[in-house]
Amino acid sequence: MTTPSSGDGPRHTDSRNDFSGTSHGPVVQAAAIHGGITFHVQPAAPVGEWAVPDEIPPLTVRFRNRDRMLDLLDGSFVRDPDRASVGFAAMYGLPGVGKTTLVSRWAERGRERFPDGQIYVDFAALRGGTAGADVSEAAWCCLKSLGVDAAYIPTALADRTRLLRTRTAGKRLLVFLDNITDPSHAVALLPKGRGSVLLVASGSRLGELALDGALMMHVEPLDRESGLEVLADRCGAGTVAADPDAADEVVRLCGGLPVALHVAAARLATESRLTLAGLAAELADEPRRLAGMSLGKDRSVAAAFDLAYRELTPEAARFYRLMGWYPGAAFDTGVAAVATGLDPERTADALDALTAACLLEETPDGRFRFHDLVRLHAAERAAEEEAPAERPALVRRVTLHYLALTALADRAVRLDRLRIADLGQLLADVPDPFTVPDGPAPLAWLEAEHRNILGVLRAAAREEELHTEVWQLAEAFTVLFFHHRHLGDWRESLELGAAAAAEALVPAAEARLRSLLSRPLMDLGEYEAARRELDTAEACAEVADHLVVRASVQEFSGRYWDRTDPARAMEAYRSALDLSTAAGELRGAAIASYFLGCAQDAAGDHRAALDTLRDAHQQLTAREDPRMAARVRMAIGIAHGHLGESRDAIAELSAAAEILRAEKATHYEAQALVALADILESSGSAPRDVRPHLEHALKIYEAGGSPRAEELRERLEEESGAG
Repeated sequence: MTTPSSGDGPRHTDSRNDFSGTSHGPVVQAAAIHGGITFHVQPAAPVGEWAVPDEIPPLTVRFRNRDRMLDLLDGSFVRDPDRASVGFAAMYGLPGVGKTTLVSRWAERGRERFPDGQIYVDFAALRGGTAGADVSEAAWCCLKSLGVDAAYIPTALADRTRLLRTRTAGKRLLVFLDNITDPSHAVALLPKGRGSVLLVASGSRLGELALDGALMMHVEPLDRESGLEVLADRCGAGTVAADPDAADEVVRLCGGLPVALHVAAARLATESRLTLAGLAAELADEPRRLAGMSLGKDRSVAAAFDLAYRELTPEAARFYRLMGWYPGAAFDTGVAAVATGLDPERTADALDALTAACLLEETPDGRFRFHDLVRLHAAERAAEEEAPAERPALVRRVTLHYLALTALADRAVRLDRLRIADLGQLLADVPDPFTVPDGPAPLAWLEAEHRNILGVLRAAAREEELHTEVWQLAEAFTVLFFHHRHLGDWRESLELGAAAAAEALVPAAEARLRSLLSRPLMDLGEYEAARRELDTAEACAEVADHLVVRASVQEFSGRYWDRTDPARAMEAYRSALDLSTAAGELRGAAIASYFLGCAQDAAGDHRAALDTLRDAHQQLTAREDPRMAARVRMAIGIAHGHLGESRDAIAELSAAAEILRAEKATHYEAQALVALADILESSGSAPRDVRPHLEHALKIYEAGGSPRAEELRERLEEESGAG
């Protein structure tokens, strides 16, 4: 599953799991741990501070040509009161033609235009090999970039786009949506601030965007002169001047596509005996040999790739082929070592060889990725040259790797949580990277890796031999979504896991995963689908005869019925409480008591609610769970308030807010502070005693970007006016 650690070696020997798809600012390196993996942790911004986003990928090669298009962008988006307040342009052209590089250059030279930051969303990474990308997930990414805490990002797309408009109002931003395929996605993510610009890049002409006011810009292949300049930059002006006819032919045969020119130039720069004339001859002959490849109109690009591929050592060539099958968007050295079965030093050598050949690019955060066309070429080489069993073997290795690390991250977040998977044997000899001094924060690692994990789940779900690993990974993965609600990804991962559990004939796992699936479905407003999943989960739990799983399913059913039928909700919570108690699962019983008490209070039975909630608080305190115990204490305070027992309500809510502040549970602290202010106000306290609690809650909501901030701000202004 993992490779042994090694000492000093080549530049890429340290494997890395990084914490953002695009890293900006200082990076702190932790100790080398588990299989040579080195986690590079970007320090979190202090609470209440927002770092201006600077996410558009930097230029890694010298920029050539495109002056006309740069001037067009400059002229189209000057600040002019008679023009549209927000600039909008859509660039389209062949893959590898340089659309992203063009935007990177314009963003770099016009940085002062956008003092509030530059946001980048790569829809190819969001798609992860599926047919379409989730625009709701893209909105989530934009809101996070704008400093909105995950806890305050709404679940519905309409609410996310409204919050996005609110957060971008009054800001001058550059937003770049790369590899987009659906024109409606671009319109949904238009910023609102005057002077902002939205740029879209696509492999096809999204003509509908012209109706929305987008400037349509066709990015064409480089002309002869610019192509020659690229060659000269990479292999020397003297080489090009010595044989201009051959240089012209190389540019022509590479189709003017920068990605192909860079690969071809890399060969000239690294192979001393290769001449321009020799390279031109090889490129001219190569398309005939590649007639069977599926790259279609990109045949000239394939020729450049294949020539570079044939110059690799056998080990580097096999590494290239196998990584073409890797199901994630990007990879660190540790993942590459696991995927290919090489030790760290040989992995580092292969990575160096591929980056030198321009077949692989290293990103600013130390990961690696293929250009889409290069990945396709690598995968086709693998399909032609590798044995049929190699692909499922690679998927199995990568799945086990991510299963181990995801399970350890899950346990680091909370150990005493219901889990069906017994991973004791798998994890027995695996050092835990999340418990070492200065180790990575488990949720931060999961957030950074979550699209890779989802890609691995998709690939593993297609392998009949990996049903068990799929449901186990889906179960462990769900801890991320309890905290960061990527609803589309959460839903898909649980659907894959539940189907795999059914195929593996593990009814307890299927029951657990289907009951969990009801959560994102309800958040998405798909209540009938959630009910069907809960019905199936209940049947599976009965077959499994697993008391704790049955209790868990009943708890999720109670949360479903909370919406429409309080009596049925309380019945479900009582069933969950009884089953958990019978199984000796005391924390589960305490959680069920908490939900039951809240339901009783909502139904008007406040005294019974207090008795139930006090019992839950006692159990959670005994189990040393201060965060959850404080949430129960908040509910106790609210129930006292409903009974008119203001003194008790104030005492409980004040204590709950203090504990939640100590636990850094600011989202719940703000709720307690607002509830405390409500009780104080209703009991006739002076405004000077109420206002500090509302101001503190407002500070929390503003720091996290919560939509509730505006509501509290208006309330404070009204009270000031009344005073």
